[in-house]
Amino acid sequence: MDINTDIITRIKQMYPTMSKSHKRIAGYITDHYDQAVFMTAAKLGSELDISESTVVRFAAGIGYEGYPQFQKALEDWVKGQLNSVQRIGVKYAGRSQSEVLTSVLNADIEKIQDTIVNLDTEAFTMAVDIILNAKNVYIMGIRSCEPLASFLHFYLNMIRGNVYILNTTSVTETFEQMIRIDSKDAFIGISFPRYSMRTLKAMEFANDRNAKVIAITDSQHSPMNLYSSCNLFARSDMVSIVDSLVAPLSLINALVVELCLKCPDEVKKSLTMLEQTWNNYQVYLNDEIDFIDEEPMLNYPLKKEDAGDL
Repeated sequence: MDINTDIITRIKQMYPTMSKSHKRIAGYITDHYDQAVFMTAAKLGSELDISESTVVRFAAGIGYEGYPQFQKALEDWVKGQLNSVQRIGVKYAGRSQSEVLTSVLNADIEKIQDTIVNLDTEAFTMAVDIILNAKNVYIMGIRSCEPLASFLHFYLNMIRGNVYILNTTSVTETFEQMIRIDSKDAFIGISFPRYSMRTLKAMEFANDRNAKVIAITDSQHSPMNLYSSCNLFARSDMVSIVDSLVAPLSLINALVVELCLKCPDEVKKSLTMLEQTWNNYQVYLNDEIDFIDEEPMLNYPLKKEDAGDL
């Protein structure tokens, strides 16, 4: 069977030769695909009163390596049938607020666990070395990935110098901001479905200039891998209007922690300088309220020697 054949077509083509139990699974999936897409093999088996192993064998019988690959194929097919608002309605219709909360949090936990299992530790180590040894580090993530890029930029800037975040709506301006990138530099592109063409173009430009390119994306099938020498994968898929970025953020957090462990002296020096700067210029008095003895700190004089002047 053609590997490009979609899952529902596969099921329909192979239905006549299926066993009785496999036909029950096939019938349920084709009739209730909007519910089956969210079910584990055990849950689907329980729904049909058959064993989990039978469900797994069904997935293998129609040409998939295992149930996770089968479920991903079903998810991809469902995404093509429903728009984002419809997907939310299908998944959460009739659920209470607490059930929605539990469902979303459990889905995020599952994505982190899947990221742990499938993370390439050699690629992770390579990414740390690339970032530490690069003369300049450029970071790009747009739309929903912009907070991830900002988070990574903020902490990398504490760990090392010459870290730049590319933030523009113009491809031309992106190239202008990284015009001097070369083989001594590193570029980190962050993108998840729907993939950013601007980020991809920037990665292509960095690759053409022989920079070390790191991709933080969702899978080996991501187009972001075309121009990267180091690929870090984190699951982000969610069949709803909102993409889950919990696993990617955890991956980036792990990168930051490992980088801190690699160069503790530099981090300590940077934090000491920041603390001195904050204290000297009383940064946080202007935009944050601290409490002393349950009273707002802003009610107190800025300096003890100024108390008589207030």
